[in-house]
Amino acid sequence: MSEDSEQRLRSRPLDPATTVGLPALTPRSTRQQWTRSALASFDGEESEDTPAFLVGTGHGVVRAVDDDGTELWSVDLGGMAVALEPTLVDDEPVVLVGTRGETAVLALLDAIEGTVRWTHDLEADLGSATKETLFYYPMTVDLASDAAATATDGDRLYAATRRYERDGDDRRFESRVYAFDPDGTVAWSYDADASPIALDRRDDRVAVAYNRCHGDHQCGLVVLDAVDGDLDHTWDPGTDGGRRVGDVALDDDGVVLASHGDYRGYALDRTGGERWQVDLGRPIDGDDTVYTYPNHVTVDDGHALFVTGNTFPEDGRDTDERHPDEHSMAVVDRETGDRRRTLTVDGWLGGQDRIGDEIALAVGQHFRDRDPETHGLRFVRPASGESRRFGTDGIAVAVALNDDLVAVLEEPIAYHDEDGYRGAHRLHVISKP
Repeated sequence: MSEDSEQRLRSRPLDPATTVGLPALTPRSTRQQWTRSALASFDGEESEDTPAFLVGTGHGVVRAVDDDGTELWSVDLGGMAVALEPTLVDDEPVVLVGTRGETAVLALLDAIEGTVRWTHDLEADLGSATKETLFYYPMTVDLASDAAATATDGDRLYAATRRYERDGDDRRFESRVYAFDPDGTVAWSYDADASPIALDRRDDRVAVAYNRCHGDHQCGLVVLDAVDGDLDHTWDPGTDGGRRVGDVALDDDGVVLASHGDYRGYALDRTGGERWQVDLGRPIDGDDTVYTYPNHVTVDDGHALFVTGNTFPEDGRDTDERHPDEHSMAVVDRETGDRRRTLTVDGWLGGQDRIGDEIALAVGQHFRDRDPETHGLRFVRPASGESRRFGTDGIAVAVALNDDLVAVLEEPIAYHDEDGYRGAHRLHVISKP
């Protein structure tokens, strides 16, 4: 794809070498984008006995599968298994699992045998749901580990969790960020009456992004000392309303983040000072004034990569307008903040993974324009702008790479004006195209 191109590439059908059927899930509707499953990989580096892929399902079951789709083990943790962190503890492969639901837990599993080493009850810390519905139950938001961090020694595991409740216009969150020692002991924790959305770990730092701040906690970014949990510094876009930060990534120089408060991307130094900013989803005037949130940020050697979401109007909920930067990836120079190119994503980003200089994106239903051509995988090279698309029947909610294999998790979706539904709950494993 050429620089700044808005060309839409037609998907080629996905041709999986292996498809693993998973227990049926209630199909998503057009506007359902909440997390209920997960997918991850060890990338084949730990041992020959380590599973190729780990799948967390909407039934709370974690499954380990081989590269040919053979199930190696499964563990039922209840609720929905929404976060997975494969890592090493004491040089042994394990997977930290986070769930959401009435009985939400954090659990550490042996990655080879599937045995449960320990669990931690979230309800005991965050409180009980005030309404028996999914959005009010405690949940895991994001996970990280020492072993996966850059230039870091240690065996600690990290989790960001929260619980939500609402009374009329009054919204309230209870949240806790944990650092666990290998035996499940809580080394430290950080509490806030705000909603964490993302967690990152690097060198001596843990960064937490908060996308909703409706209480006493009024900062969208918190950077903590990884050893003792002490507060290093905070940052906030300084905007009105509860929306603050959508995602965060640590780099050697400081922090790169996606701001929900003013729809920009920022790079900060190690004290929270601004290095640069870039406009991403800023309001555009038309028949309606519309904007889009930057929801994801990752960094590589030369770039910061921001992915935006749906178009929203400043007034009301519905609009026929489309923001020109919705569902796109902005490739930004990490040193200067200059936008180098914009790549189309076309739909809701369910997950992403990287191998070499290429990123795999799992893409699902567009929030407003129901086009099943958007469902599937994107492979993009940020440095050159090259892009390839492969379609799935249902929405692609997660992707993981393992050597020359790619796994994509698909979920079914139902349209309100169609009978039946599209796609199924299944895992596709393909050779990297």
